[in-house]
Amino acid sequence: MIGFLIALISGALMSVQGVFNTQVTKTSSIWTASIFVQLTALLVCLGAWVFMDRSSLLDVWKVEPKYMLLGGAIGAFITYTVIKGMDLLGPARAVMLIVVSQLIVAYAIELLGWFGVEKQPWEWRKGIGMVLAIIGIVVFKW
Repeated sequence: MIGFLIALISGALMSVQGVFNTQVTKTSSIWTASIFVQLTALLVCLGAWVFMDRSSLLDVWKVEPKYMLLGGAIGAFITYTVIKGMDLLGPARAVMLIVVSQLIVAYAIELLGWFGVEKQPWEWRKGIGMVLAIIGIVVFKW
């Protein structure tokens, strides 16, 4: 149950953040806003680390395979694409497409066992759920 609640909070925070970041770009630029977003995220993470964790910062270099360390770089492009998507489509349409895209890619990762994730068998109900989500986008757009 706690995982469900955390995921709901995550989705809500992502939507609010996207709107905030899009507004910031109106007085700066998309890359300036992205720098600010990533810098403030770094400061929050450093603060949380100081007060809650204190594990070695160098432990991340033990991760294998090394390409797993690209999460931050991917995060920069996520920030850019969320801002641009919300600017061009509006928050509701952009988030709907983002969520369905996340769902499809996440399920493909599970099905194919990519990136060290345990491979899962195809389930029709999940496929039908994704089709219904796509239909929902079409209905919402009209």
